[in-house]
Amino acid sequence: MALNLRKAGFPLVVHSRSPKPVDELVAAGAERAGSAQEVARRCTRIITMLPDSADVEEVVEGPDGIFSAIQPGTIVIDMSSISPAVARRLAEAARGRGATMLDAPVSGGEIGAVSGTLSIMVGGDAAAFEQVKPIFAAMGNPERIIRIGDAGAGQLCKVCNQMVIGGTLAVVSEAFALARKAGVDAAKVRDALLGGFAASKVLEVHGERMIKGNYKPGFRAELYAKDYRIAGETLAANQVPAAVTAEVQALVMALIAAGRGKDDYSALATVVFDLAGLSHPLSSS
Repeated sequence: MALNLRKAGFPLVVHSRSPKPVDELVAAGAERAGSAQEVARRCTRIITMLPDSADVEEVVEGPDGIFSAIQPGTIVIDMSSISPAVARRLAEAARGRGATMLDAPVSGGEIGAVSGTLSIMVGGDAAAFEQVKPIFAAMGNPERIIRIGDAGAGQLCKVCNQMVIGGTLAVVSEAFALARKAGVDAAKVRDALLGGFAASKVLEVHGERMIKGNYKPGFRAELYAKDYRIAGETLAANQVPAAVTAEVQALVMALIAAGRGKDDYSALATVVFDLAGLSHPLSSS
């Protein structure tokens, strides 16, 4: 995502706890910063992308964090997937410092991040959203850069996104298990389904992963488990029954318990295949 910003001509000041991506970006023309605080001193448009709510809180509010040196008029764009409640609280804290914070989680996986075609779902101030649209356009599909609503709405949309993906992953896994146990080629079933109303990105991309047994991570299952924890908390806070999501969360936790948290989250299929008594991958080639 940062490389796509460089390709679009944006000057970057970058910092990460992991040195390798910083080195790569510096080689592409970015400037290195020693802390999030230094980034805030040097920039008035700041993007964060971190694993979980607590990580964002530390980078934003910690002793050497963004808020310790934030300039009035700064727009902070958090593109992590975190709790909607935390996103709302941080946006309010930013307002108290004369700044604006948008929550802008993404969907599209590694493929979308590399190609600059991510879907970006944004919560927060409408005027700030308009100001940073060119930044979003360098990373995402312009038709899928959507302001959902006020602070936290982007994260709420991401919860919905993960719920839909999870339900689809589970039922595609079950369909493939049924095909295999009935003696039908699951790959041919997938090809046929892709031509009708059952078609989806999950069936297209992750269905192929399931058939071939390729679970090299684009998005790690342990991070997906975090997203489902947030989904459960958000559903409970809003008193929404979600029986399907609860079942999918159980499958995700079974995958983590099996020691496969570093695999791609599409490896959820292996839990279904194991329960069905199937070997995997499903393909014979």
